[in-house]
Amino acid sequence: MKKKVNKFIYWTPRILSFVFAAFLVIFSFDVFGEGVGFWQTALAFFMHNLPSLILIAIAIIAWKRELVGAIGYGLFSLLFLIFTAVRAERGPSPYIQMAWSMIIFVPALLTAVLYYLNWYKKRQ
Repeated sequence: MKKKVNKFIYWTPRILSFVFAAFLVIFSFDVFGEGVGFWQTALAFFMHNLPSLILIAIAIIAWKRELVGAIGYGLFSLLFLIFTAVRAERGPSPYIQMAWSMIIFVPALLTAVLYYLNWYKKRQ
């Protein structure tokens, strides 16, 4: 029984990291409907995918160093929440915007917690 818990804690944050990054890429496809030139669209697509690329780099490093994943995904979730709160304050419906932001905040925070648990179990 204990071996299954360890496998779950080991594999879940790694799989969730890449699934989460792929989920974020979905939001970048809106740049193709803007009707601008090729290079402007390519640059906008790259800029929209920059957070996903950073999270993939963190996941690759965190494959062996779980604390990097815990800190990286934890910082990402915290910065995203702060960024959303600042933007929501100026918007028409801040509570709805904050509720929608949980779609990104919760999986990132869950991934950070799972990486931390994996690092903590590894140290014991």
